[in-house]
Amino acid sequence: MAVVALSDVVVLLGRFPALAGATLSVEAGQSVLLQGANGAGKSTLLRLCAGLLRPENGTATVLGSDLFKDRRAVRQKVGYVGHLSMLYDDLSVAENLRFWANAAGVSEKQERAAAERMAIDGRLFDVPVKALSAGQRRRTALAVAAARRPSLWLLDEPHAGLDQAGRDIVDELITDAAAAGGAVLVASHELDRVAPVVDRFVTIAGGLAIEQSQTQQAGGHVDLV
Repeated sequence: MAVVALSDVVVLLGRFPALAGATLSVEAGQSVLLQGANGAGKSTLLRLCAGLLRPENGTATVLGSDLFKDRRAVRQKVGYVGHLSMLYDDLSVAENLRFWANAAGVSEKQERAAAERMAIDGRLFDVPVKALSAGQRRRTALAVAAARRPSLWLLDEPHAGLDQAGRDIVDELITDAAAAGGAVLVASHELDRVAPVVDRFVTIAGGLAIEQSQTQQAGGHVDLV
């Protein structure tokens, strides 16, 4: 069974079709770069797969859950890191980690291991999120996702705001997640950065998903398949 199975999916933002018949299948162990212009639908597709948006038409299944019927079940299984951190500003780093770990049924050991993986300095644990830099917020959000040990990673511009060390850690997360049998969807404009750590390329254009081979990616040419 595919981790992500979308067929002719339409998603409306207001009356605007942010996805206008998108079809995409992603298997366990695959990592996929979603590329495309601003407003093409990349973030919408990720939010759909995270169970945060409801499809209007088509068929949409993520991790065995039908997005028309049970989006809440999907939210418990994915690791989603979007433009907004989804952290509570007035809580400390440690309190955010514990809150989201409890929500996912994650042990404190897993939570701490995820913080270490993201190289979050222990001195930051008691600092309110609102006092963090953009890069520290991003590391904390990624640690929250990593603690869940998700079967599906959904990353929207995951390198944004990070220093070189943090960007390298994100690359490792992507490759390690796929190697462990998870699936990864990464939306990014940093094609040179992300391309070496994924094995598929999909262009989102006009609300559609267009598969692209590695050869086409290198040459900048896109064909429908």
